[in-house]
Amino acid sequence: MSRSFAPIVKWGTDKKYKKVDDFLLRPSVEDKAMEAAARILADVKERGDKAVIDCARLYDGSNMSTRRIRVTEKEIAAADKVVDADFKAAAKEAHKRITEFSIGGLRDDWQMDTPKGGMLGEKFVPYDRVGAYIPGGAAPLASTALMTLTLAKVAGVKELVACSPADKDGNLNPYVIYALNLAGATEIYKIGGVHAIGAMAYGTRSIAKVRKIVGPGGPYVTAAKRQVYGDVALDMVAGPSEIAVLCDSSANPAHVAADLLSQAEHGTGSEKALLVTTSLKQAEAVRAEVLKQAKELSRTEPVEQVLENGMLLAVVKNMKEGMLLCNLFAPEHMELICKNPEKWVDEVHNAGALFIGEWTPESVGDFAAGPSHVLPTGGTAAYFSGLTVEDFRRRVSLIQFTKEDLEDTLPVVEAFGRIETLDGHARSATIRFEK
Repeated sequence: MSRSFAPIVKWGTDKKYKKVDDFLLRPSVEDKAMEAAARILADVKERGDKAVIDCARLYDGSNMSTRRIRVTEKEIAAADKVVDADFKAAAKEAHKRITEFSIGGLRDDWQMDTPKGGMLGEKFVPYDRVGAYIPGGAAPLASTALMTLTLAKVAGVKELVACSPADKDGNLNPYVIYALNLAGATEIYKIGGVHAIGAMAYGTRSIAKVRKIVGPGGPYVTAAKRQVYGDVALDMVAGPSEIAVLCDSSANPAHVAADLLSQAEHGTGSEKALLVTTSLKQAEAVRAEVLKQAKELSRTEPVEQVLENGMLLAVVKNMKEGMLLCNLFAPEHMELICKNPEKWVDEVHNAGALFIGEWTPESVGDFAAGPSHVLPTGGTAAYFSGLTVEDFRRRVSLIQFTKEDLEDTLPVVEAFGRIETLDGHARSATIRFEK
C-alpha cells in the first residue's frame, strides 16, 4: 500500500502541525447534497406518494409501487423463516441489553413544594409517533433498527415507523425486517434516501407524518434532515463514522489497528480514524498492523480511501497532551487503552461514547453493549449527545401556585412587566388581587 496511507506525525501543544490541523477539520454537508435534498423534499411535499415512488425507482433503484411500499405481515413472517438461528439469538441478546440500559435511563416524574404550599415539577410524555431511518445502501444496518426503535418502545411511543431502502426487486433485507419487528416497529416502509425523510416529515397518503425522525444516514439523508428540522424534531445531524484511540505502549498494536479499521469499512470513504499514542514505536507497530489487516478485509476500496485520506497516527509527549488532542477532535467513538484507564475517564470531555480498557472494542458499542450507537459525528460531540431513551419523550414543566405563592411573587412579576413594557403580563397577576 502507498506510503501516504495512515501517516505518522508528531504533535505538540506549542506547535500544531498542519496535517493534524487539517485532520481535525470536518467539512459540513456539501452544497450539492443540500441542493439535491431541497429539490427532492419540495417534490415530496407537493406530490406526496407519486414523488416518493418516482424517487424510490430512480435513487433506490427498486421496483416500487404504492401498493408494495409497506412491509406486510406476510413479509414479516417470511423474513422470520429466512433469518438464521444464530442471528436471531444474537439480535435477542442485543435487544435485551439495549432494553435494560434504556429502562435504566428513564427519568421519573418529580415534584417539589413551593414556599407557600404550591407545587413545581416535571412530567415526561412520550411522542405518539416517531420515525427511524435505517440505512441499507452499503450495508443493511439491522443493528440500527434495535439501537433506535427499542429505545422508543421503552419510552412508551405507540407508533414506531421505520424506513429503509429496498433492493431492485422491491424487497427489504429480511434481517432488517426481523430486527425492526423485534424492536417493536408498527409500520415498516421500503424506501430510503431523501424521499424517506420527506415522507416521514411531511406525510403522504400512504405514510402519516411523524413527530420526530432519528437514525443515521449518508450525506443526502443528512442534508434532508437538516432541512426538515422544524417540521419535525430530530435526534441530531450525523455524518460519516469516526474513531479515536488514545493509548500508551501497553496497548496491543494488533488490537488497536483492528479498532481503527472497524470504522473505515462503512463505505462512504469519508470516515475518520485517529490514533494518539505516547510512543513512536507503538505508532509504527500499529501502522504496520493497519496495512496488514486492511488487506484481509472484504471492503477493500472504502477502507483504502480512509487509509489515504482519513486516518492519522499522532505521537504525543504524554497522556495529558494526548487527551488534549482527542478532546479537540471530539470523536464519535473514543477508546482509552492504557495502564489504569479509569483515572483518565474524567479528562474525556468531548466524545459521543467512551470505551474504557483493552477489553472494550468499539464494536461492542455498535452491536451489543446497551447504549445506542446513534452518536454525534464531525466534531459535534463537543456539544451534542448520543441518542437515549429520553430523546423519545418530551419534558413538560408543572407549576401550581396557591394564592399565597402568587402574592409572594407578585413584586417579581410586576418588576419584569414594567422593565420589559409588558404591562399585560403584569396585569394577569395583579388583577387577581384587585377588589
